[in-house]
Amino acid sequence: MRIASYNIRKAIGLDWRRDADRIVRVLHEIDADVVVLQEADKRIGQRAGVLPLAQMEEELGYVFADVSIRPESHGWHGNAILYRKKTMMLDRAERVKLPTLEPRGAISARFAVPGIEIVGVHLALSRGIRIRQIRAIESYLEHSDHPTLVAGDFNIWKRDTDITETLRGGFEMITPGNSYHASRPVTALDRFVLKGAARHMSSHVHSSDLAARASDHLPIVIDLDLEKDSA
Repeated sequence: MRIASYNIRKAIGLDWRRDADRIVRVLHEIDADVVVLQEADKRIGQRAGVLPLAQMEEELGYVFADVSIRPESHGWHGNAILYRKKTMMLDRAERVKLPTLEPRGAISARFAVPGIEIVGVHLALSRGIRIRQIRAIESYLEHSDHPTLVAGDFNIWKRDTDITETLRGGFEMITPGNSYHASRPVTALDRFVLKGAARHMSSHVHSSDLAARASDHLPIVIDLDLEKDSA
């Protein structure tokens, strides 16, 4: 199973043009089963989503997990989860409140098929609040009995590497590589956290020429093996 996480900066590229088609083309390059997005909605007005829903379903087979509270939004606080309806069965989707001073939160999508929960996050700029948010996510997942992947923009800079010590047993933080700034990646703001019976097969930063222009973040990608140990 392939999962991607991508802060699309409201589809505004490095040329400061809003071009949703570029984001769609980057997602086509990645070809993930699930895509976790950050900054998928505008921050003002109706908080409208910035991606072409019909085009994405027709060309890529993606639909959004329904977590929005506004009719024109893709998600909640800019967090959104895309999945392929033809191959995956969504059991539930929900919003997860986090401690914050900013308009931020997390979202969750639990898939009966293939049997995994995906949590999308965009954590705070303040290190102290980020630690509290990580602990809140950890508490939310404490009693889960299924594989879980947390994906998103953790806003962890190189000077904050010790923040990973916030995670207690059973959680594995996976850092595919430097994903920000897209024009010259110098730090790994975007990460995954894995919990439960799923094996991390490989992960990488998707660094195509198009991705280097479409947003100020590069997408990150992880491939998982969800088959349980036969022993």
